[in-house]
Amino acid sequence: MSAFRSNQLATLRSPHYYSATYPRRGAIVTNKFCTRFGTNNPVVLAPVGGVSSPELVAAVSNAGGLGIAPVWYLDPDGLKAEVRRIRSLTDKPFGVNLNMDFRSEAQLEACFEEGVEIISLFWGDTGDFVPRAKAAGCQVIITASTAEKARAAVALGADAICAQGYEAGGHVEGTVSTIALVPAVVDAVGDVPVIAAGGIADGRGLAAALALGASAAWIGTRFLAAEEAPVHPTYRAQLLAASEDDTDRYDDLYDLSWPNAPHRALKNATSKMWEAAGKPALGQRPGEGEVLARRQDGSGIVRYTSASPNAALEGDIEGLSMWSGQGVGLVTKIQPAAEIVAEIVDQARAIVTF
Repeated sequence: MSAFRSNQLATLRSPHYYSATYPRRGAIVTNKFCTRFGTNNPVVLAPVGGVSSPELVAAVSNAGGLGIAPVWYLDPDGLKAEVRRIRSLTDKPFGVNLNMDFRSEAQLEACFEEGVEIISLFWGDTGDFVPRAKAAGCQVIITASTAEKARAAVALGADAICAQGYEAGGHVEGTVSTIALVPAVVDAVGDVPVIAAGGIADGRGLAAALALGASAAWIGTRFLAAEEAPVHPTYRAQLLAASEDDTDRYDDLYDLSWPNAPHRALKNATSKMWEAAGKPALGQRPGEGEVLARRQDGSGIVRYTSASPNAALEGDIEGLSMWSGQGVGLVTKIQPAAEIVAEIVDQARAIVTF
């Protein structure tokens, strides 16, 4: 392994040593990610569908991080409303996330019409979205699960790469751990900033990501415990009680609304029932077709659907897809998002200089 990068690891310290000589909270951080995207802190809110709300996105951005809103499941009018709501809550940089498995021309055009400045793309074929976004003046972040895919993303014009490791919660394309993936991607993409994703939930994880050559950390599970996250209380309680071995990665469990998309979630009654039956395919699963919960409009969510348990749902929440990364054992309390960002950054600065 190559020597620590001098611009990121000038000093290593005990994780319990705090010094007044470190940059004050909120000070401008001179790393590639923060410089390029105009943030104070190298912390990115992962766009968790249904729970990374405008309030949470804005709170992370207001705290000096980069909030990213999941908008790929919204129609163009809904997307525009989401962007406008975020803008009413922050004047700081934020981005939106589009899913290339559900690539929508109308969504991309809506982003342009609203003047979105940062677009995150993940999964599937990006088609001509990258050059079009760049031509419209957007910065583009592309999620990659291998060094080869990261190189391809840079060739398309990506402004940053989110290197998503196997430990990540939600939909996870790759099978390589974060600690192995990040340095491989860093070496593959040259000066393009790399954002480490997967299993990072505190400042030690951020410090480790910086040590591996990343310029920022992409964090989802920790922010599910933010006060601003509209997470169902049952889901949140499960997260706070979970340990690092209470998640599993499934190739095809919650695949009713999004097939062929591996994912990581908390183990629950649905996963245990499915595994006990021998992991059968759709059409042969126990409890298939059973409505577990209902949305405010009365529509039902059936077992094996990919759907985040947000606060507006009623029903058997524990049977739903409770997305979680392996860093969940480090999530132990509910806090304001700004406090989470500050705590992560302060803890990281007690370990590495940045």
